[in-house]
Amino acid sequence: MPVQLSRRAFLKLGVLAAGGLAARRFAPAREISDHFPVAQEEWLAAPRLGRVAIQQISLYSLPRDDARIIKQHFRDEVLNIYEEITPATGPAWNPLWYRVWGGYVHSANIQKVGVHHNPVIETLRPEGQLAEITVPYSQSFRFIRGQGWARLYRLYYQTNHWITGLEEGPDGQAWYQLTDELGDTKFFVPAHHVRLIPDEELAPISPDVADKRIEVQIARQTLTAYEGDVQVFFSKVSTGVSRNVPAGQLPTETPTGTFNINSKMPSKHMGEGRLTDDLEDYELVGVPWTAFFDARGYAIHGTYWHNNFGVTMSRGCVNLPNEQAKWLFRWMAPENAPTVVEQTGFGTRVEIR
Repeated sequence: MPVQLSRRAFLKLGVLAAGGLAARRFAPAREISDHFPVAQEEWLAAPRLGRVAIQQISLYSLPRDDARIIKQHFRDEVLNIYEEITPATGPAWNPLWYRVWGGYVHSANIQKVGVHHNPVIETLRPEGQLAEITVPYSQSFRFIRGQGWARLYRLYYQTNHWITGLEEGPDGQAWYQLTDELGDTKFFVPAHHVRLIPDEELAPISPDVADKRIEVQIARQTLTAYEGDVQVFFSKVSTGVSRNVPAGQLPTETPTGTFNINSKMPSKHMGEGRLTDDLEDYELVGVPWTAFFDARGYAIHGTYWHNNFGVTMSRGCVNLPNEQAKWLFRWMAPENAPTVVEQTGFGTRVEIR
């Protein structure tokens, strides 16, 4: 049965340093956090929004990579996308460009995002509840006893996280407590940035079909799912880039052969588990719809750090767009219950060649 969680003030969580949180707890949110603000009219009116997903990208005068560079846009800037263009000039590996304010940007490193605010849900499952971020990014904080609030990870659009509580945040508003499956770290984000995922969205697809298989073709950068001989799903993917790696480290190429899904996690922290607010650090928090097919750590999963499907991009995993990854996660075996952090078992066959 669900339980009612209180919104007790964080002052009760521990002894605070003099001049710390007590002096700041009612300050305007923008003074202590750069989490994504309330949506502005121009953002909502734009046909689409795109977040810069790497350190920087170039704005060109024309949709071609030999055109004049006007300026740079930097990580996590949110751009209005007015038009999608696929010029004959390519590039052939991904010809999609976006017309934005003042020029054109290539689509490869732009994450399509939205700005959707959500009602605060105070009645939560005690075992945790799966949810997704619904703004371009949300800056999370953790509470350090004796020190107060400290920035932690920046959480991105359509990443998944486990809600385990509801508290008063550093701006005096309702913030959800999230528990990271890697290291059991607890941190907090504004509640209106987070949408609880209802159970019906997680219901298995074709659970009575036993003969399921997934086929990944590396040369074509595609993934196809079959029920028997009938194709039921198709998507472009990004598999592993060939790199030289130090001895003892996993190859970055996607392994080939026949495998079976052995572990499914709707939210996965990929990286070392460092507690950091460095945006350039390799910490991918809340990777959605992750299904491991190799015990060494290779998986099929959703992707929020690029939009370059059809081109090798990963460190060995099979990257999918988030919505496609969600469908496939629900379809493949083993089945997941809505409250299960990790479901293991002998699952759907995966053929990679």
